[in-house]
Amino acid sequence: MSATTTTTDVTIDYLLHLADNAVVLGQRNAEWCGHGPVIEEDLAMANISLDLIGQARLLYQQTAARMGGDVTEDTLAYFRDDTQFRNYTLLELPHHGPLVGYARTDRDYATTIVRNFLYSALMVLVWEALQRSCDDELAAIAAKSLKETRYHLRHARDWLVRMGDGTDESHARAQAALDHLMPYTQEFWADSPVEAAAAAFGLGVDVKTLRPAWDAIVDDALAEATLKRSAATGYVTQGKNGLHSEHLGYLLAEMQCLARAHPGAQW
Repeated sequence: MSATTTTTDVTIDYLLHLADNAVVLGQRNAEWCGHGPVIEEDLAMANISLDLIGQARLLYQQTAARMGGDVTEDTLAYFRDDTQFRNYTLLELPHHGPLVGYARTDRDYATTIVRNFLYSALMVLVWEALQRSCDDELAAIAAKSLKETRYHLRHARDWLVRMGDGTDESHARAQAALDHLMPYTQEFWADSPVEAAAAAFGLGVDVKTLRPAWDAIVDDALAEATLKRSAATGYVTQGKNGLHSEHLGYLLAEMQCLARAHPGAQW
């Protein structure tokens, strides 16, 4: 951030980071609609997706109000390119990858559950802290989002334990998903000019201060699930700084194609 950075600039950038996280994961989880392992989970995952997209809408609306002009929640979601998104790389990864080469389908539920657990464990802490934000609108969004995210965490944790402490196959899938995804959580704690400035202004939270509490949530769940905590080492992804994997472009192409094909359309 430059010496001329204003509170409005910081607010816009920080709100976009939070909104992009929610909309990208909401889009990913929505891919399970009609493909859930059981009908109850099909509905549960759809509802979690709606919660996340609802959070993104509130955050985009606040961002648009601060940006002014012709900016709307829709232009922010549908008419920005991948390099303009500030979501964690973890959230844009597909539901399959090197960890599930044996899978019978192109989706693996363990990947989804582990990702939702790792992210929700963080966001419960983030939303709790943001209730004390100097920005009243963000504090109100945080209070609403916290209630939803507590459910997301409970849902993912319950399934994590069920898989980890279940059959040999479910345990192996859960462990493989954890081994694959845990390194991406390094990005949670990596330096970010936007997050640092937001914390300095009293708007946001210094996420690094939440790490001990996040570790405790993760370690407690993994112990009950009889899973081994994977090492979080290697390349540190930088999605929140605009450097993404190749997967985000494909996700956005699917998410944005209708709006871009009919710009300005009224539904």
